[in-house]
Amino acid sequence: MDFKIVGNISAIETFARGRSIRELSRLVRAYGRARWRKRKGVARVCLPDGSIRQAEIHWYEAAGIGRKEHKIKRYLER
Repeated sequence: MDFKIVGNISAIETFARGRSIRELSRLVRAYGRARWRKRKGVARVCLPDGSIRQAEIHWYEAAGIGRKEHKIKRYLER
């Protein structure tokens, strides 16, 4: 993750869970068996150059393990 989430993530949605996650086997190998969900939300992020932008963020999440592998999918404003 080459950015830092500033504040809270809003508009959180689950759009894949269980077997519908393409990378489920890799997640299980890396972090363990759990009820994995792929989620998305909107947050302000601080980029390596110091600028702060609003972005749509995707990540994997499981109870007892937490949020893993955050990634920026798109920027929402300039």
